[in-house]
Amino acid sequence: MGANMGKNSSLLDALPSTQGTLHVVMLGLDSAGKTTALYRLKFDQYLNTVPTIGFNCEKVKGTIGKSKGVNFLVWDVGGQEKLRPLWKSYTRCTDGIIFVLDSVDVERMEEAKMELIRTAKSPDNAGVPILVLANKQDLPGAKEPRELEKLLGLHELVSSPHGSRDAHAWHVQPACAITGEGLHEGLEALYEMILKRRKFAKLQKKRVR
Repeated sequence: MGANMGKNSSLLDALPSTQGTLHVVMLGLDSAGKTTALYRLKFDQYLNTVPTIGFNCEKVKGTIGKSKGVNFLVWDVGGQEKLRPLWKSYTRCTDGIIFVLDSVDVERMEEAKMELIRTAKSPDNAGVPILVLANKQDLPGAKEPRELEKLLGLHELVSSPHGSRDAHAWHVQPACAITGEGLHEGLEALYEMILKRRKFAKLQKKRVR
């Protein structure tokens, strides 16, 4: 299902000019369930997927809370190790990052943590809100959100308690991509974080003036 990246010389050129559409990038290790989550959000049904070589891109609409009716342009980027260096090309200028995690795959948790922290600490992604989608919660042995917060070192992403441009707001949302449980709640949480970041940016500008 992955589109050919070579056909798109500039990702930003492909973004719609429609005001109000938010740009969101969906990352995570291979087999975490990114594409399944994307198409469940888009079509509200389970679609059998294949490993993404390149990316998938879909416009998704929020259905609950403040995000109801809001358009999100979601880029689902392949998570295979050879593709991960390309993630930074997609996260540049993004409004939010969704990091999809296999909550059962304990053996690769450290690898997931390393990739998440590396993405978060990239200068281009300073302050970008991060939604960790704790997928596969329907399976036995799935780690709970609080445990995942510790395993992923999420508290390391928060700097000054007074607020910093580089500090990341984050949220761990338990979910099941196959059934769709928790997906729209996660999108709502991400939208709330994006709004708060924009509000904080406006306050900072006023202080500078």
